[in-house]
Amino acid sequence: MPVSVLLVDDHALFRRGVRTILETAEDLSVVGEASNGKQAVELYAELHPDLVLMDIRMPVMGGLEAVRRLRAMDPQVRILILTVSEEDDDLFEAIRAGANGYLLKNVDPDELISSIQKVAAGEAVIPGLLAARIMAELHKEATPEEVLDPLTGRELQVLGYLSTGASNREIAKRLFISEHTVRNHIQNILSKLHLTNRVQAAAYAIRQGIRPPDTPPSDE
Repeated sequence: MPVSVLLVDDHALFRRGVRTILETAEDLSVVGEASNGKQAVELYAELHPDLVLMDIRMPVMGGLEAVRRLRAMDPQVRILILTVSEEDDDLFEAIRAGANGYLLKNVDPDELISSIQKVAAGEAVIPGLLAARIMAELHKEATPEEVLDPLTGRELQVLGYLSTGASNREIAKRLFISEHTVRNHIQNILSKLHLTNRVQAAAYAIRQGIRPPDTPPSDE
């Protein structure tokens, strides 16, 4: 089944261009379009797409508020921000609100398609330069009281790899486990740390000094 995408941007011409790009990929399908965050929330409730591709600056309701409402409606929602804004406040607030990725509109079409596929698969997408800024900010904000439930040995190892920006496939290969198992571990980590996404988990790991293991353990 192709990944279903809800496209949210207040510029019809831009939406048309993005739709054309996405429809070149056999495993992507645009199932709806919205011109503001309010419409996006309403259409998500109706269509239940696999992923929401969201702008920030829009009338009626902006993208950041829409992210918060969508996350409250469905904690499992996948949201990728696509915007012209390089403002740190927008970047940090999008991640705090629960976005799974953040891209600028000058992104290469192939990278846009790849990023949508990654976010739909449960991975985070942040360009390198922006990632460094996010990590630095979340590192300052995080507190030691985040962990209420202890992580297992395997979860600590997965968390260590998250701190390096490794993908699910890379983590699975290094620990000799399936990608499905990796996804389950990441969900457990986020739940125990009371975090929204793997970017926040990576920042926590960096602050705590949690790094990838030198050798994989024998237990799952």
